[in-house]
Amino acid sequence: MTKMFAKPTTRSSLNERPARPPKAKQSRATARDKYSFKEACRHLVGGVNSPVRAFKAVGGEPFFVSRARGSKIFDSRGKAYLDYVMSWGPHILGHGHPAVIRALKKAVECGTSFGAPTWQEVELACLVKEAFPSIDKVRFVSSGTEAVMSAVRVARGFTGRKKIVKFNGCYHGHSDALLVKAGSGSATFGIPDSKGVPEELAGLTVSLPYNQTEPVEKLFRQEANQIACLLVEPVAGNMGLVPPAEGFLKTLREICTRYRVALIFDEVISGFRAAFGGAQELFGVKPDLTCLGKILGGGLPLGAFGGREEIMNRLSPEGDVYQAGTLSGNPLATACGIAMLTKLRSGKIYKDLKKKTSSLVEPLRNFARQKKYPIQINVSGSLFTVFFTPEPVCDYQSAKSSDTARYAKFFHFLLKNGIFFPPSQFECCFVSAAHNPADIRKTLDIARKALQEIF
Repeated sequence: MTKMFAKPTTRSSLNERPARPPKAKQSRATARDKYSFKEACRHLVGGVNSPVRAFKAVGGEPFFVSRARGSKIFDSRGKAYLDYVMSWGPHILGHGHPAVIRALKKAVECGTSFGAPTWQEVELACLVKEAFPSIDKVRFVSSGTEAVMSAVRVARGFTGRKKIVKFNGCYHGHSDALLVKAGSGSATFGIPDSKGVPEELAGLTVSLPYNQTEPVEKLFRQEANQIACLLVEPVAGNMGLVPPAEGFLKTLREICTRYRVALIFDEVISGFRAAFGGAQELFGVKPDLTCLGKILGGGLPLGAFGGREEIMNRLSPEGDVYQAGTLSGNPLATACGIAMLTKLRSGKIYKDLKKKTSSLVEPLRNFARQKKYPIQINVSGSLFTVFFTPEPVCDYQSAKSSDTARYAKFFHFLLKNGIFFPPSQFECCFVSAAHNPADIRKTLDIARKALQEIF
């Protein structure tokens, strides 16, 4: 007769410890390779949790990071790489800065999340307002995508209008309304850049050429009464680095003021990076709303948006525009943010970062010029991008003329020699306070050799 039930467990058997399996004899290499990229692809979509990490734009397979400190990250085999990705910007002080680590340890001992207000949120909000005089009130969220999505919603609620204007090549997170394919020349209406985005929704977004004000003037003359907001990266960092043309941001401010359209600066990358007060401090332009992220969280997930009091007061619980988040203002993230901004608020770091970045970029640019290599290097403060194109890069169309295959060769030569640049032509390199003169010299030497190898 087949046994239908297992034998009842006795008290004595509950107290017995299960026998340990014999300890497997594994080589260090086997242990290191337990989670290969092939294995990761079995469990994670594409083996990653954010597309650019998959190296699709440059070919090959990504390495796995085990730890980081200062200017370096280390892979699972212990190899060190000089890091110019810096978690895509947050680590302006370098990986694992002692002040940030101390703040995190102290915060985690008190708890990880409460679902109730904490004074850290207020303290961080005060630091944000000190850095950005255009901000009267702040709302914290958990990412830059959330910050932009929420800022657009409150702008729509405040103006009573529906349309959004953005610029080709500017990335504002992956919310539906902002995933609109970048066009060239004329405005692009209603073309989703991703499946799953309804054309009807994308049709409310208009994309115009970056660094050109004439198309903005023309559109606003025709449709200003339908436009809720104009959204711009004041220093574009998602088509590679493209600084604003002289007068571009000021003209946008004038146009938005004239037509009563909310001007939103997406400073998720440039905030606390271009200057303590972001690009708006650098260029002397005050938007109506500002979106922040990256450095704000000191390496932990944190975003924020803020602006004029009359606009922000439309948010729930004060007003009729709903926005919420269970982990918004998370105590661990805000503690790291306070430590980070406290270190940055004197402004001294920015001159040093600019000088350090220039000491890498200028000799490399001169070397390429002497050798007549067709590359362009765009730089702004501690941000830079090496474009493989002979023509100046000032917008999305000129950025897209870059030779991505040649960039891929450049990337892999650097990687093989212990230098980690972004695995895409259309991203920024980030220099940190932890990069020292020896790091810069090594990077310059390897980059020169890389150019000689591929041209």
